[in-house]
Amino acid sequence: MRVCRGIQEIRDIVSGWRRRGDRVGFVPTMGYLHEGHLSLVDWARKSSSRVVVSIYVNPTQFGANEDYGRYPRDPDRDEVLCLSRGVDAVFYPDEEGLYAPDHSTWVLEECLSQPLCGRSRPGHFRGVTTVVTKLFHIVQPDVAVFGQKDAQQALVVQRMVRDLDFPVRVVVAPIVREPDGLAMSSRNTLLSGDERQRAPALFRGLSAAAARYDAGEREAAALCAVVTDVVTAAGGTVDYVELVSRETLRPAPRLEGPTVLAVAAWFGRTRLIDNVFLG
Repeated sequence: MRVCRGIQEIRDIVSGWRRRGDRVGFVPTMGYLHEGHLSLVDWARKSSSRVVVSIYVNPTQFGANEDYGRYPRDPDRDEVLCLSRGVDAVFYPDEEGLYAPDHSTWVLEECLSQPLCGRSRPGHFRGVTTVVTKLFHIVQPDVAVFGQKDAQQALVVQRMVRDLDFPVRVVVAPIVREPDGLAMSSRNTLLSGDERQRAPALFRGLSAAAARYDAGEREAAALCAVVTDVVTAAGGTVDYVELVSRETLRPAPRLEGPTVLAVAAWFGRTRLIDNVFLG
């Protein structure tokens, strides 16, 4: 496994693979890897002979009062996990290499990035689309894999790729969960013991709403109320619970096609997100 810290270094490695006819899969991450990330590596391997994982806590997607400084980091552990999963190259972009001191160019997606987390975290998706654009230009993958836990992010990236004609296929892989249902996330490590015990309420609420859907409920207000009640009862502070179209992310007052039931909530100082696909 190659460990690369320079942009030209990873470009040279990928160029060598391509000359030999290899297809390149790419998994962009912010590090502190877990089984959810490693499952994305497995998905990338299904259609690629080489897999690159980038590890970079991107400052431009964090707001002024968000958890950039608290975000967990452990590169040595990450490299061991990547090696165990057969990753071919780990790429550590450095901030100076990605963002010049007078950086002034941004990539904006102006539709799917507006609701849900875009409303709660102004500027977040501008940072995401910009850094993903830069990473795609550097690595030039054939396939890039994102997780369904960050469903809005994946849809925004897919739209960006379509609109700007990137020659990359974006795959959205299923959520990987802890045994108690909590969606795997690097931020889970920021939870206190008590908060960690309560956080699975996100999935319990979504599961209860999905059961109501299976029983015939189609009204968004009723389905969202189920999630809100379960999360609130567990001591979570709800940011949003919304049923939205899976294609447009516009609110769906009534479930009549493919939708996402999405939730964001705070447990202590840690904001967690989760979702289920319905319809």
